[in-house]
Amino acid sequence: MRRLTILSVVVLALTVAAATASAADIPDRPEKLVYPDLTFEVPEADSLRFELADGTPVYAMKDSEFPLVNITVFFHGGRYLEPDGKAGLAAITGDAWRSGGAGEYSAQNLDEELDFLAANLSTSVGDVTGSVSLNILPKDLDKAMAIFMDVLTKPRFQEDRFAKTKDNMLQAMKQRNDDTADIEAREWDRLIYGDSYWMNRLATKASVDAITADDCKKFVSSLVRSGNLVIAIAGDFEQAEVEALLNRTIATLPKLEKALPAIPQPTVATAKGVYVINKADVNQGRVSIGHLGYKLGAPDQFPLMLGTDILGGGGFTARMMKTIRSDEGLAYSAYASLNFPVTMPGTFQAYYQSKSSTCAFAAEIFFDLLKDMRTAPPTDEELRTAKASFIETFPRRFASAGQVVGLYATDELLGRPHSYWTDYRDKVAAVTGSDIEKAMAADLDPNKMIVLVVGNIEEIMKGHPEHEAKLSDFGEITELPLRDPMTLEPITE
Repeated sequence: MRRLTILSVVVLALTVAAATASAADIPDRPEKLVYPDLTFEVPEADSLRFELADGTPVYAMKDSEFPLVNITVFFHGGRYLEPDGKAGLAAITGDAWRSGGAGEYSAQNLDEELDFLAANLSTSVGDVTGSVSLNILPKDLDKAMAIFMDVLTKPRFQEDRFAKTKDNMLQAMKQRNDDTADIEAREWDRLIYGDSYWMNRLATKASVDAITADDCKKFVSSLVRSGNLVIAIAGDFEQAEVEALLNRTIATLPKLEKALPAIPQPTVATAKGVYVINKADVNQGRVSIGHLGYKLGAPDQFPLMLGTDILGGGGFTARMMKTIRSDEGLAYSAYASLNFPVTMPGTFQAYYQSKSSTCAFAAEIFFDLLKDMRTAPPTDEELRTAKASFIETFPRRFASAGQVVGLYATDELLGRPHSYWTDYRDKVAAVTGSDIEKAMAADLDPNKMIVLVVGNIEEIMKGHPEHEAKLSDFGEITELPLRDPMTLEPITE
């Protein structure tokens, strides 16, 4: 007992001494805190890459923190390949693929077998790519891979599950006009990319009814082919064993018969103007302002990224939030975004939601803010804040082994060079205020911008009695019809 008491006293003394020393190191003011420089090295992509016997690229990264293995097969192809009259095929395929059984497994048997193995298997088909993923304990990997191969090569699209997937889509379609945000997103894409662009060939009741299980099987079979895949694997595994397993399974897939069609590029440029859609039962208007943007690698990409962040992307430090929300109280949030996709141009879009009477006034403020960005460089503080945001959040992309190999597999699938990531922070750091001013002036042109407004147009057109701004100040007004949710044909009164 006495020894314990002495030991307790010694521990207490050491704790007090350590606390005293630590307290002496703590500054008396928060602004005096000094943080060590952030150091992060981008994982070397080439060291993680190997090829299977059939040439399929694999990115693999061992991580034994958890006793799990995650395998994702990425493939080219998606919604842009949907045949005429079959809009919705990609989404239905992605949803019903996993749930509909595979090989000798009925849908119910597949569910039970995966549950027994504590495995997670998922399928997805997007706009231009798709994926099939398996998460499993290492000890069950061989058995799970046999099921995985059945899903890849012998999907059943069981009738009851397939019908349920289609019915779910039809039920969701009925709600297309319930939320002004959905209307805004749908019509924005139509204005930016054109009515006939593949992105705007949306599912209707007729197209969903026309899709069969055989359509989905053929769609899967045409895409899950050697020569059209990139694999990412992360977790607790031995690479030699996994490489042998993948060669026995995925490397045996049939070859892609011919190259997939290139992803079509937009050719329509919607004229500058104000486009309005009436939804009379709401008291706020949703407003989007912008034009067609640029692909990854555009000459002014990094100045534009930082400039857009300063304008409307940086939360409460951004000019749009500070002015439209904080100073004027016109909107709960006001943002601007500019994305740079690999396969097609993105969009520049500023957006907010405001009372019907102040929609036009908020638009006037936005155009004034954009003019300021185009005619003068940002302040030093704005530039420092924006750069810090991009640079200090950059490592999040590589937070786990799964994220690393998934990112690099997607790079190879889409054609984005791995050097994009190794050069990213240097390119951000090199941007000057003058670079931003020049890029905003050259690449974000208010004379080409469309204004889309969804809401009670009669009230929005009145404006606010204390402000002179009117929608007509920003271009010729064109009324667009609200579309029937099931046919997407204009609703006629």
